Amino acid sequence: MSKKKNDIKVFEPVESVVSAVKSNHDKWFYLMIVIFSALLYANTLTNKYAQDDSIVITDNMFTKQGIKGIPGLLTHDTFYGFFKKEGKDKLVSGGRYRPLSPISFAIEYQFFGLNPFFSHLINILFYIILCLSIFYMLKLLLSKNDNSNVGSTMAFFMILFFLFHPVHTEVVANIKGRDELFSMLFSVLAIIFSVKWIKNKKNLNILFSFIAFTLALFSKENSITIIAIVPIIAFLFFGKNDFSYFKLMIPYLVATVVFMIVRTSILGFDFGDDSMELMNNPFLKYSGDNLIRFTFIEKISTIFFVLAKYIVLLFFPHPLTNDYYPAQIPVMLLSDWQVWLSILIYIGLIFLIVRDIRKNKIVSFGILFYLITLSIVSNIVFPVGTFMSERFLFMPSLGFAIVLGYLFYKLYEKINLSILFILIPVFALFSFKTITRNSVWKNDFTLYTTDVKTSSNSAKALNAAGGSLIDAASEEKDDNAKKKMLNEAIGYLDKALKIHPQYINALLLKSNAEYFLKNYENAIEGYEKILAKVPNYSDAQRNLSIALRDAGKYYGEQKNDLKKAIFYLQKSYNINSDDYETVRLFGIANAFSGNNDKALELFLKAVQLQPDNAGAYVNLGNLYYNIGDRVNGKKYHDKALSLNPDIFKSK
Repeated sequence: MSKKKNDIKVFEPVESVVSAVKSNHDKWFYLMIVIFSALLYANTLTNKYAQDDSIVITDNMFTKQGIKGIPGLLTHDTFYGFFKKEGKDKLVSGGRYRPLSPISFAIEYQFFGLNPFFSHLINILFYIILCLSIFYMLKLLLSKNDNSNVGSTMAFFMILFFLFHPVHTEVVANIKGRDELFSMLFSVLAIIFSVKWIKNKKNLNILFSFIAFTLALFSKENSITIIAIVPIIAFLFFGKNDFSYFKLMIPYLVATVVFMIVRTSILGFDFGDDSMELMNNPFLKYSGDNLIRFTFIEKISTIFFVLAKYIVLLFFPHPLTNDYYPAQIPVMLLSDWQVWLSILIYIGLIFLIVRDIRKNKIVSFGILFYLITLSIVSNIVFPVGTFMSERFLFMPSLGFAIVLGYLFYKLYEKINLSILFILIPVFALFSFKTITRNSVWKNDFTLYTTDVKTSSNSAKALNAAGGSLIDAASEEKDDNAKKKMLNEAIGYLDKALKIHPQYINALLLKSNAEYFLKNYENAIEGYEKILAKVPNYSDAQRNLSIALRDAGKYYGEQKNDLKKAIFYLQKSYNINSDDYETVRLFGIANAFSGNNDKALELFLKAVQLQPDNAGAYVNLGNLYYNIGDRVNGKKYHDKALSLNPDIFKSK
C-alpha cells in the first residue's frame, strides 16, 4: 500500500535516517547514546565544586596528597580525611568505606590539582560509558530469543529513558556522585560477564565478573543488591534454575566476603544504629525539648510515604532538590491516605511480578530490579541517615526505564514512527529539566539558595542556605548588600532552629552572622548557649573569645562605656589570654580606668606575645610616661623606633 502524501512529508526525512540506521543499527545506537549523554551534561563543565565535594576532594587530606594519599584512603573511613579526627569520621550511621572514587580524585589531584573542569569531564565520560554498558547488557538479555535488531531497538528505547532522566543530575552534576557512577558501572559490567558465561561457559568471564563486582562494592556498598539480580536474570532470561548455576554466584559471594573482611577490619562491625542526632537519624521527633524515636507505626508509615515519592519522581521529576532531611518529610501515620496509596502501589507491583513472571519476563525483571536495588536505601533494611535522596534512585531508575522502554517499544510496533510525537516532547522536557538542573549545581551558593526554596522545611537545607549566604557576605564589598545577605541568613537559620532547636551548627552559624552584623551581644549569647551544651566545642570557644573582644572594643571606642568594655574584655581574656589584640585592648581599657598596675601587666605581656610589634612598645612606653617613669618610657619608645622609624609619624 502506498503512503499518504502527508505521511511522506512528515516522515520521509526521518525514515531515510531510520533506513540508514537499520543497515548498521547498533553502531548508530551507540553513537546516539554518546551524543545525547554528552550534550545533556556538557553545561556541568563550567560548574565548580559543590556540596560534599569538600569531604572527598577539596578538604580531604588524603586526596590532596595525590597518589601518596591512596594508602590513607584505603585504610580509613571515607570521611576520615575530611574530619581528620578519630570518631568524627563515623558521624554518619555505620560509617562509610568507599575508597574507589576518592582514589580517582587523588589521581586527578596528582595531575590536575584542584580543577573541577576535569572532574566534571570525567564524570560525563563515566556516565557515557555507563549508558553504553547498560545498552550492551540489555541487548545481551533481549537478543536471546529475538531477532538481534528487535533486541537492540528495544534496548535502545530502554536506555533512552534511563539516559535522559533528570533524577540523575545529582549523581552526574555533583562530582562526589562518582561513587554512584562507579558502583553502577561495575555492577553492570559484572552482570555482562555473568551473562557471557551463561552463553559461552568461558571461565575467564567468571574471573572478570569477580573483579567487576569487587570494584563495585569498593565504590559503594549498595552494589551488594546485584547478588539478588544475577540469579533472577539467569532464571527469567535463560530459564536456568539448576544447581550447576551456583557457579555463577561464586564470584559474587567471594567478592562480598573479601569486601566485608576489609570493611570490618577498618570500620569494625558497625553497620548502622539509631543515632540520637536528628541530622544522622531522621526517624526522631521532638517531645518537648527532647528528641525521641518514631514509633514503629510512624516509621513504617513514613518509609512507605517516601517510597511513593520515589514513584512520583520517576514519572514527574519536578521539583528536584539535594535535600530531604527533617522535617521536609512529615511524620506519617497509617491514617494518612498517601501511606495506603503507597502500600497499594507496591502490592500492585508485586502482583504484576507474580502474575507475569513467565509470560512477561521483561516487565517482571524491570520491577524486580527497581524493588531490589531500592530496598537497601529504603531505610527498611538498615538506617541510611536521611529519609530519601534522588541519588538513591540512580540504580533503581534502570528498572523503571526497562519497563517504560518495553511498553513504548510495544507501542512503536503498532504505530511505528508516529511514536515520535510522544517521545520527542517527553525527552525534550527531560532534557530541559536536566540541563537547567545542572546549572543549579554550579556551586554551593547557587545549589543551597535554590534548593532551600524547595526543601523549605528541611533544617539541613535551611542551615546550608544560611551558611552559604554568610560565606558570600564575607566576600561582598557593598555594606548594604552584605547586611541584607546576613539578615537573610539569620532568617533561614532561625527557621532551622525552630525545626531542630538542638542544631548546634545552625546556632553557630547564626551567632557568626550576628557577629558580622556587629550584634555582639546576640552573638555572645549564641556562643554561650553552644558551650553550655558542648563545653569543648573549639569553634564556639574561639568565636566567643573574638566576639567578646570586639564587643569590648565597641563599647570602649564607640560607646565610651569603659565599665562594659572591661567586662567583655575580661571574659575574652579568660578564654584566650594569648590573643595579642585582646591583651592590647584590655591593657588600654585598664589604663583609661586608672588601673595602671593591671595595664602594665598586660602591656608587658603584649610585648612578649609580639616582640617585633612596634605598637606594643609604644603602648608600654606611654604607660610608663603616664606614671612618671620617663626612663622606661623613653626606653620602650626607642625600642619602638628601632622597629619602625615612622611609628610616631603615623600617629
